[in-house]
Amino acid sequence: MPLPAPRPVLHPLRTTDSARSTIRRLSHHRMRVTIDHQPLAGVTPPMLLWWFRHIGDEIDYAGERMSGYLAWHPLDHITWELARPAPSGGADEGASYRIVEAFGRDERFRVDSVERVEKLDETGIRLVRRIAGVRIFQLEHTWSWGPDGTHYVSVMDLGSRLRAAAPVNRHLTSRVFPPAMAEAWVRHNVEEVGVLEHLLPDVSKSSLRPPV
Repeated sequence: MPLPAPRPVLHPLRTTDSARSTIRRLSHHRMRVTIDHQPLAGVTPPMLLWWFRHIGDEIDYAGERMSGYLAWHPLDHITWELARPAPSGGADEGASYRIVEAFGRDERFRVDSVERVEKLDETGIRLVRRIAGVRIFQLEHTWSWGPDGTHYVSVMDLGSRLRAAAPVNRHLTSRVFPPAMAEAWVRHNVEEVGVLEHLLPDVSKSSLRPPV
């Protein structure tokens, strides 16, 4: 799937120094990337829950109709698909998302992966990928109310805790998702989370109204 033309960037993208981030090497060649974002003014936890349930819906952006996912990061996002609906239907908890993106529009940092939504509620979302029942990838975004807006934290865990999985973990964190890619993801995630500060209030004024 080719990288699509970039959509217009309607708002300045946040820079990495707006957040606190760490990339840590853990036992058995695992990696953990943590990002504590600057608060999202004008965004509430119920709005974020609505967003992830409707991420594939079309919205108005830059004078066009497009999926919310494409508008969310107008440079890096390629496509989002509902690989499997939730038991209750749609993109809710229990669904599987297919996510295709290229961090920094760099083909070296392209991701095309399917993850299961193991949690989705007003406190956050957790995406997990397992092989033979063993968790090898987890991305959890948590959010909470704060005096300056919603507090948003992203934590990505790569690799299994099992000692026997160390060779697989080494391949995952050195070849599939090496440190340079982790750094590119930090920048990407800081940018896309910052976009929500502008996108969600705009969406709330359209025909698709998230709760406030």
